Amino acid sequence: MNRPLHFDYEERDGVATVTFSRPERLNSLTFEVYAEIRDLTRELKTREDEIKVMVIRGQGRGFCSGGDVDEIIGELLKRDTRDVYEFAHMTGECVRNLREMPQPVVAAVNGVAAGAGAVLAAAADIRVLAESASFRFLFTSVGLSGGDMGICWLLPRIVGLGRATEALFLGGKITSRQALDWGLASKVVDDGQLDSAVIEYVDQLKSLAPWGVAMTKQMLNWSGSSDYSTAIEMEAFTQSLLMSANDFREFHAGFVGKRKPRFRGR
Repeated sequence: MNRPLHFDYEERDGVATVTFSRPERLNSLTFEVYAEIRDLTRELKTREDEIKVMVIRGQGRGFCSGGDVDEIIGELLKRDTRDVYEFAHMTGECVRNLREMPQPVVAAVNGVAAGAGAVLAAAADIRVLAESASFRFLFTSVGLSGGDMGICWLLPRIVGLGRATEALFLGGKITSRQALDWGLASKVVDDGQLDSAVIEYVDQLKSLAPWGVAMTKQMLNWSGSSDYSTAIEMEAFTQSLLMSANDFREFHAGFVGKRKPRFRGR
């Protein structure tokens, strides 16, 4: 694919890495960044044979401080309701794509993840935090609803309704250790160990059967809108499908042959 213009992007060894690259603005988001994230994640959804894992990270002192005050908020005040709605829909599509893409997504969070930056990190499947990292859901602080980009669906499922309510009402700082306690962080490491910790997760994810991981992600998403009996039926259907797939046979062949299985997502 063509390299996006407004953040750094790399594909290597089956890993797609997005690096927010406006460190002088704490990697604040612009209209262009949102659009490119939307388009990239939409494309990656169709490239599961090539891209096995996606990583999102930020340059400098922060992960992402949310929408740029001058380039987004100031500009939105000049737009009519329809234009504002289309922008809000686009930002939500970024999160929807992250949640619906078959590849697992790892967020490497250093420093501040605020506003939309906190939502994008929360939308990842695994969040690895540096000790210096923090979350702030700032929407009510700027006169908006705490519900943005699907976070009112997502955050209670991660941290529970009570903690999500406090975080989205008050917008207070959630430290890395608090995030770990709440389940908002998968792991917290020293700042200098963040990259190596992310690589460790990426290597583990790449070693798994891609279709099995993708269907696990889909089951987790679907379970949020289904009852228990429906979830059991959907999981039974999915397991039946995967038990007849080549990767399941490959696991058995590897086990019997005392070798590492070579999963192909089939």
